[in-house]
Amino acid sequence: MPEIFGEPLDTVVPDDLTLPQFILDSHHPRRPVRTNTPWLIEDETGRNIGLDEIRARTFGFANGLTLRYGIILIFSPNHVDYPPAIWATHRLGGIVSGANPAYTTEELLYQIQVVKATLIIAHPSSFHTALDAARAAGIPSDRVITFGESTQPTVESIIQLGLSNEPAFVERRLKKGEGKTKVAFLNFSSGTTGRPKAVVIAHYAPIVNVIQIAQYTKVTENYAPWEEQRFRPGDIAAGDIYGLVFSMSMVVIPKFSFTDFLKSIERHRITHLTSHPAVKDYDLSGIRFLISGAAPLSAELIGQGYGLTESSTSITMYSVDQKIGVPGSAGQLLPGVVARVVKHDGSLAGFNEPGELRVKAPSLALGYWNDEKATNETFVDGWLCTGDEVIIREDKEVFIVDRLKEIMKVKGFQVAPAELEGCILDHPDVADACVVPVPLAFVVLHAFTAKRVVKDPREADKVKASIMKHVADNKVAYKRLAGGVEFIDVIPKNPSGKLLRRVLRDQARQLRAEELKAKL
Repeated sequence: MPEIFGEPLDTVVPDDLTLPQFILDSHHPRRPVRTNTPWLIEDETGRNIGLDEIRARTFGFANGLTLRYGIILIFSPNHVDYPPAIWATHRLGGIVSGANPAYTTEELLYQIQVVKATLIIAHPSSFHTALDAARAAGIPSDRVITFGESTQPTVESIIQLGLSNEPAFVERRLKKGEGKTKVAFLNFSSGTTGRPKAVVIAHYAPIVNVIQIAQYTKVTENYAPWEEQRFRPGDIAAGDIYGLVFSMSMVVIPKFSFTDFLKSIERHRITHLTSHPAVKDYDLSGIRFLISGAAPLSAELIGQGYGLTESSTSITMYSVDQKIGVPGSAGQLLPGVVARVVKHDGSLAGFNEPGELRVKAPSLALGYWNDEKATNETFVDGWLCTGDEVIIREDKEVFIVDRLKEIMKVKGFQVAPAELEGCILDHPDVADACVVPVPLAFVVLHAFTAKRVVKDPREADKVKASIMKHVADNKVAYKRLAGGVEFIDVIPKNPSGKLLRRVLRDQARQLRAEELKAKL
């Protein structure tokens, strides 16, 4: 199979703008003209925040920071001032590193030390962890500020200080081409193959990705009747960057709860989503679009997309010409992306042959922060070695098989955990699943099944047997769950939703050790 090309980018991508200058200050032909709809909606209060207020708060925060902090670490769940904090840092010429709000003190300290953060912005719910990590890193406590009310300095107080004073900073302006090298983010990889690494992302990369997705999804084109177009001005979304890519309002939900999320969909008339019995109690008729990435899904469920932190971020999406994605597919390549599939012996795979996905794209990260060895291993001659095994069909649909380093060997055969997880998720009692070597499946039950198991412990064995039979009925013999099924309350995942398989792998080893000890 030769190299596979996405359609070419049909417009110039500015390489002399920072991300806030592109998002807040300029117009691009691939971005629709904003209406008077809000950019952000605060879920709890319903407060609408428009472009003028976002720009003002971004200026206020930048102007209120009297010290020029080089790298600002944000340790918080979703918050309406998260984007202004990012863009204010960029206006000052600084770098942003976002941290998982569920981190322990030790995990946060590791990230602080890797990026050498000089200021931490924390949510009140994670403030004490941030303060403990800052002290351990030698960062003064007055350099830990919060999004909400606190005895510490707050983002709000700094914004108001900045808005009440004359401009005290000169915004960084980039030279032609400098956007491709000026660092905007140090975003950490998932850490599925070791400790997380800081991925170096330039301002140009997310700008390119915005334009790639906008072109691919035809947001400025009348390609179909109005009622059949996937994205329309005035749409309301719940998710991540899509609220900035498309002309829609973004509902900011700090913490996910399934039933609360259903209430938000109903209350705000959300039309677009990005990654239960309660569903029947809510009006979800307004939803037109649902896309997911990062986690395994039942093949028939919804449309999917694919990307990596190292690709900043999306590489594939399912086409706007499809009502739902091709079952099991991650979609097709975005404009400007080139892909090849490399077999274990280094030769190029043909169509429908598995191998490692390698891509070239204008949105690729610059490498890993202060880690030349890892950079040289992952970014080779302009190609990103994704570490993901894929199959690409003749129609250019990309199917993700699994992480190459997570492929299991059973009786000499290769078994992909994601394939088994997708099968297990089709079982009516299963809400979530993660498979680790043996293979053993960790399973989160639906609430109604969990209640049944608690009421009658004998049901647990029946449900486990049913899940194992379901896999056996649908998979070849060597792909059966030889290690059995273990129930768990929640599957550990990183902030982007990827399974932290290594965590459950360690737990599986502990379970097996305890079983062995009990037999002795």
